Amino acid sequence: MRRWHRFSVPLGAVALVFAVTGVAYAVNEPDPSDPAFLSPVSADGIGGQRLAQALAARGVQVERETRTSDALVSAQEGDATLFVPVPRVVHPDYLAMLRLLPPSTRIVLVDPARQALDDASIPLTPRGRRWAARAVPPGCAVREARSAGPAAALRQRYEGEGVHCYGTGLVHLSWQRADVVVIGASDPFRNDRIGEHGNSALATGLLADHPRVVWLDLHKLEPPPGVTDEPGSPDGVPPSLGTDPRGGSGDGEGEGEGDGSRGGEGDGTGSDGSSSGGSTGSSASNVDDENPLWDAFPPWFWALLVQLALAVVLVALWRARRLGPPVTEPLPVTVRSAETVYGRGRLYRRAKARGPTADILRAAARDRLAQLLTPTPGVSLVDAVAAATGRDPEQIEGLLDGPTPESDEELRRLQSDLDALVEAVRRAR
Repeated sequence: MRRWHRFSVPLGAVALVFAVTGVAYAVNEPDPSDPAFLSPVSADGIGGQRLAQALAARGVQVERETRTSDALVSAQEGDATLFVPVPRVVHPDYLAMLRLLPPSTRIVLVDPARQALDDASIPLTPRGRRWAARAVPPGCAVREARSAGPAAALRQRYEGEGVHCYGTGLVHLSWQRADVVVIGASDPFRNDRIGEHGNSALATGLLADHPRVVWLDLHKLEPPPGVTDEPGSPDGVPPSLGTDPRGGSGDGEGEGEGDGSRGGEGDGTGSDGSSSGGSTGSSASNVDDENPLWDAFPPWFWALLVQLALAVVLVALWRARRLGPPVTEPLPVTVRSAETVYGRGRLYRRAKARGPTADILRAAARDRLAQLLTPTPGVSLVDAVAAATGRDPEQIEGLLDGPTPESDEELRRLQSDLDALVEAVRRAR
C-alpha cells in the first residue's frame, strides 16, 4: 500500500495542478454569452466601451443594435461597418443575408466558428486554435494591420481565400459584394486588452474605415426571420427584411430581441409590423428551455465547487487503507507478546501519551472487574466493587474514571492502584 501511495500521491498532485489550471483558465476566459462581452455600453474588462469611445473620438458614429434584422437594415444603407462580436448566436438565415450587403459596407466578424462561416458561405476554415491570443507582427500589406503593427490577433487561425495577416489570425477578403474582415481573437476589442501592443490601433482601424459602425450587441440565440427565404429584391434588400408576399411588412417583423423573448413568426404581427406577443418559434423555445441554474451563480462558484470535489477525491485516495477486501498473510517472523507490549509502551512513553495510556489501563481494569463480579442489571460497576471490597465508592470512581495523570509518576501510581483494586476484588470473591 505504501508503494501504491508513492505513485498515486505525486500523480494526484500533478492532476490537481492541471485541474486547477484548467478551471482557472475557464473562469478567466471571457464568455460570449455574457451581456457585457464586447458591448459598446459595458465598462467591464470584457466590454467594448473603450473601443466605442475611441471610435467616437475619431468622428465615427456608433449605432448599437440588439437585433440582427435592425443591424442588417442599417448596414444595407451602405457606407458603414457591420461589427458582429458574437457570430455564433446569429441565426443562420441572417448569416446567409450578409452576402446581399452593398460593396460600401464592411463586415467584421470576431472569432467565427466553422458553422457560422459555413452558414454565411464565407470561404474560410478554422485551423489550429491557440491556448491564448499572441501578439505578432502583421506580416501583410493590409493598411489597418500595417499601421497598427504587432497586435494580439493570433489565436484562431483560418485557411482559405483572402489576404492573411498576423499568422493567419486575421483575414481580409472581398466576398460576394461586401468587404469582409475575419479576426480570430477578441483581445484587440476588449477594455482590458485594447491598451496593449497595437490592439487599439488595429481595432479602431478595422472599424473606422466608414463614418458609421453598426454594432450588433447580441449575446443569445435569436429566433429565425419572420418571413421565409425568397429571391432577393432588385435593390439588394435582404429577403426576410423586404416586402412580405402575404401582404405584411417584413422589416423586423416578428423578430425578438437577442434573448428570444418576443415572437418569431411572421403571422404573429399586426398590420403595422409590430409584434403581437404570440408564441415563439421552435428556436426561441429551445433558448427558453435552457437550465436557469447555470446563471443563478457566478462562474467562480462552479469553479470552486469543482476544485472542492477534486480535493475530496484526492483526500479519499490518500486516506484509503486499501482498495479491496482484506487479505490474510502469514507473519514473516514470530514475535513474543511481551516484546509487542514493551514496544507499544515505549512508543506511548516517547509520545508522552499519558491520557491514552491511562484510558487503556482503566479499560483493562474495568474488563477484569466485570468478569470477577458480573454485576446485576441496575447496579453499576462502581457500586458492585464497593460492595465487594467495602471501599469508598468515590475513591473507586476516581480510579476508574478520574482525571488524566500529569506525570509518569502519577501514571505508575494509577497502575498500582488499579492492580490493587482488582486484587482486592479477587480476594473478596
